[in-house]
Amino acid sequence: MILARVVGTVVATRKDERLLGSKFLLVRMIDPRGKDEAGYVVTVDTVDAGLGDRVLVVSGSSARMASGLKDCPVDAAIVGVVDTVEVKD
Repeated sequence: MILARVVGTVVATRKDERLLGSKFLLVRMIDPRGKDEAGYVVTVDTVDAGLGDRVLVVSGSSARMASGLKDCPVDAAIVGVVDTVEVKD
């Protein structure tokens, strides 16, 4: 799983019919302390996340196992909204 923060939305009026009704969010990877890391990913939201939320993202075949995405052309999906992250040094 990847820790990320929702930074925006993506609207695609024309898309594969299996993605109709899906909400797309743009996320940026973060480290466990919340610091931005390189790269952005477009994800399918399966948990009703919102702008600024810290989220858990799965990719590859795991993304297609997320709720309602079986047999969909999806490479990244949000599967959780993070409440807290605790790092022990």
